[in-house]
Amino acid sequence: MTEHPPRSVLLASPRSFCAGVERAVEIVERLLDQRGGPIYVRKQIVHNIHVVRSLEARGAVFVEELAEVPFGATAVFSAHGVSPAVRAEARERSLDVLDATCPLVTKVHSEARRFAERGDTIVLIGHAGHEEIEGTLGEAPGQMVLVETVADVEALEIAGPVSYLTQTTLAVDETAEVIEALHRRFPQLRGPASDDICYATTNRQIAIRDVAQRSDLVLVVGSKNSSNSVRMVELAARTGTPAYLVDDASEIDPAWLAGVSAVGLSAGASAPPELVDEVMEALRALGPVEISTHTAATETIAFTLPLAVRRAG
Repeated sequence: MTEHPPRSVLLASPRSFCAGVERAVEIVERLLDQRGGPIYVRKQIVHNIHVVRSLEARGAVFVEELAEVPFGATAVFSAHGVSPAVRAEARERSLDVLDATCPLVTKVHSEARRFAERGDTIVLIGHAGHEEIEGTLGEAPGQMVLVETVADVEALEIAGPVSYLTQTTLAVDETAEVIEALHRRFPQLRGPASDDICYATTNRQIAIRDVAQRSDLVLVVGSKNSSNSVRMVELAARTGTPAYLVDDASEIDPAWLAGVSAVGLSAGASAPPELVDEVMEALRALGPVEISTHTAATETIAFTLPLAVRRAG
């Protein structure tokens, strides 16, 4: 009987939680430790079903809108940010709010207000219906238009000064094409001083592209509503390598691995690192593996927690 060589598992790095996700999850965890449940969270705190279920088990209550939160209760805004209208509703309901909005999303909101104040029409590049987009659009609803594709840009009819902003979790290469199209249409176009696509999204895309080019199959751990996770799968597939998004190890189809000698593995920024460990165990159960890490960047960013949940001393 012929022994097959070990299957290679190429771990992309960075992967899993980013600083904004870590901060958001820790805010809810500390509130639960300090105050007990229920702690109400508007929308999913981050787009990962395992994170949500874990926090629910500890006493977090996830709601779609603030109308579901009792008057005067503790409420948390998710990492994706909210519109000024939602903040106003929280004040009207006398909610004790802790804001878990990622600081890099807050940056985009600040830019939206600044661009609107100088009288620009703001072209927002992003995915319709995504919570981050809904919050950003709310900063200047009368001056902002949403586009998703180059075709959307070609259809724009705007008079006067134009600026652009982007969702923080988009595909870097596809967004660059949309921005180029905007520059062609509007030569005086102005944009943010630094990219709105966040460092974590960019780093994970660079890493997964590198790994995908060396793999026969790519697995990305993440939930279907996680924009940055979906973009990673799409990017890997564009290299010509079959790629799948899985919430956890249970979703891996062993048939995917037939004839595969190298598996690329990563996780979106909202996926807990232990889910990647479980996928590696599942791959080991299918035969011997050799694991190597392929590092595209080293992340050292950490965001400060709100004063209300910081530990004393």
